[in-house]
Amino acid sequence: MNAALSQVVALGCSAGGLQALRVVLGGLRPDFPAAVIVVSHTGSEDVEMLVSLLASHSKLKVVEATERRLLLSGTVHVAPSGYHLYVERDQRFSLSVDPKVCFVRPAIDVLFKSAADVFGARLAAVVMTGANDDGALGLQAVRAKGGYAIVQDPLDAQAAVMPAAALRVAGADVICPLGEIAAALNAWCA
Repeated sequence: MNAALSQVVALGCSAGGLQALRVVLGGLRPDFPAAVIVVSHTGSEDVEMLVSLLASHSKLKVVEATERRLLLSGTVHVAPSGYHLYVERDQRFSLSVDPKVCFVRPAIDVLFKSAADVFGARLAAVVMTGANDDGALGLQAVRAKGGYAIVQDPLDAQAAVMPAAALRVAGADVICPLGEIAAALNAWCA
């Protein structure tokens, strides 16, 4: 088994998410010590294209989160389209075609809840722009397990529904505009 990761970051977004991910990943420092997991409702079946686009804006390595892939620090793991993404106790991913949650698969709630169960206070979860309420119950689970919650200011989001729902259901440790999320994560990992 992999040595325990000291910190893990889970990012969730939907409508407007590609730009949001570019900004956040581009702002993480090159020696960012945490493993990063991304769930984005891209509507695209081509996760390789998303990985490539994100890699062009990130100083970290960006890979697809495939079945049984080990989470690695300093690496961005992107959920594939059409599958829910779970984190297992051995710090590997598992994929599922269980029913959609909030009308989507992958769902942010599914990732956040499983990561919270495994990492507890070592997890920071971020809800950004999006047009449904996916991520709100997951963020609530993260906070219940002692994790750190960052939510994009709904007034700053391209689509305010998702961050507003997260704040209404779960609250947050930090509420900030998109341009400040990377700095908040860099500080949390310091």
